[in-house]
Amino acid sequence: MPIRAATIVALLCSTASLLRADVVLLKNGDRVTGSVVRQEGQKLSFKSEHFGLISVPSDVIESLTTDQDLHVALKDGRTLLGPLQGSADSVQVAGESVAKSNVIAIRNAEEQRQYERLVNPSWFALWNATARLGWAGSRGNADTSTFTFGFDASRTTRRDKASARMNLIRAVARTDERVVPTARAIRAGIKYDHNVHSRLFVNTFNDYEYDRFQKLDLRVVGGGGLGFIVWKNERDRLSLVAGGAANHETFDPAPEPRLTRDRGETYWGNDLTYQLLSSTSVIQSFRMFTPVPATNSYRLNFDLETTTKLNKWLTWNFSLTDRYLASPVSGQKRNDWLYTAGLSVFLLR
Repeated sequence: MPIRAATIVALLCSTASLLRADVVLLKNGDRVTGSVVRQEGQKLSFKSEHFGLISVPSDVIESLTTDQDLHVALKDGRTLLGPLQGSADSVQVAGESVAKSNVIAIRNAEEQRQYERLVNPSWFALWNATARLGWAGSRGNADTSTFTFGFDASRTTRRDKASARMNLIRAVARTDERVVPTARAIRAGIKYDHNVHSRLFVNTFNDYEYDRFQKLDLRVVGGGGLGFIVWKNERDRLSLVAGGAANHETFDPAPEPRLTRDRGETYWGNDLTYQLLSSTSVIQSFRMFTPVPATNSYRLNFDLETTTKLNKWLTWNFSLTDRYLASPVSGQKRNDWLYTAGLSVFLLR
């Protein structure tokens, strides 16, 4: 008897779980059961019992019936909460019938929580930060050591985006009991974008740079301008930026006299974020700085980083940065590349 009772209870629970499900009926007659995740724009994200998370175009949906409470955001600023019944033209929720054209978004409880978290977060919330550390060396006929360090942090909300970065390399070679630096450079910067329209944003930044072998003691650049989003979706984004900047740079090309330059510059460029694979993303940035008044002494900045997620706290990173100076100090090359590769650890998430 106890075994028979347990079996009956299990069957009843299984039947209840089947009954408590959201149902999507497609125009071709197919029926999909599971749970609604969210709908924004023309696609419904739906977690199917058999196919996992799927995306369903809204124009192929005949009807939608949910057992769970959903948050329905309307154009008039209200948000309705309750089970939903939807047809091709309208939705019914919380005892109210609303035209589909007046619905901005539909979210389940978790998606609504994430949305509200992004609406008005504190400045110290939503930061993501990673750090990477590298070390290489040789002993014997060659005696060398190379140390690299990288740091990236970003915070993205629906209104703005802030980011900070740093790349460092220090390499030395030992010959005849002397330590000879072979590379030493630091590149760092902070950036802030504030949205003023769905595609237009204000862009500000502050960059710092030291490069021993370009004879650059310090370069400090601060500026700002406007950016335009060419295209974007949930994972990818391409934007164009342009504006003005102030550049202070000091060179020490010994035995020549110390050189300091202060000048205004105009700049233009792009920022790209692209999801190459499900676990691999690419971030690319380019800037061209031209002195005012215009001369041949322009600068080019190029940054590229790929990130492959290995697990929740560990990634594989490759970072490449190039700084091109059209008019370097006497005897120095125009291009300086800096690249690092290695494992990164999530510090904040």
